[in-house]
Amino acid sequence: MVKHLLQADLSKRYGNLKNASQDVKNHRFFDIINWKNLLSKKIDPPYKPVVKSENDTSNFGHYSSSDEYLVPSVKQKDDPFLEW
Repeated sequence: MVKHLLQADLSKRYGNLKNASQDVKNHRFFDIINWKNLLSKKIDPPYKPVVKSENDTSNFGHYSSSDEYLVPSVKQKDDPFLEW
């Protein structure tokens, strides 16, 4: 599923094909999803976090704003998702 979504060639990428989002929804990864129930919000989430207020950020991790933790970017020649 991920390989289909990360396809570099737009003419082969799921969600960008003739069937648009239906290609994603029809993938076997989502076989257990009842899309009508999901749309009508009849499916209970597996986890519902406790939110104390509109501005509550207690469910998010705290990270330093320092640049030292940034992951270096991948050079194009080393990108495993590009097809040559």
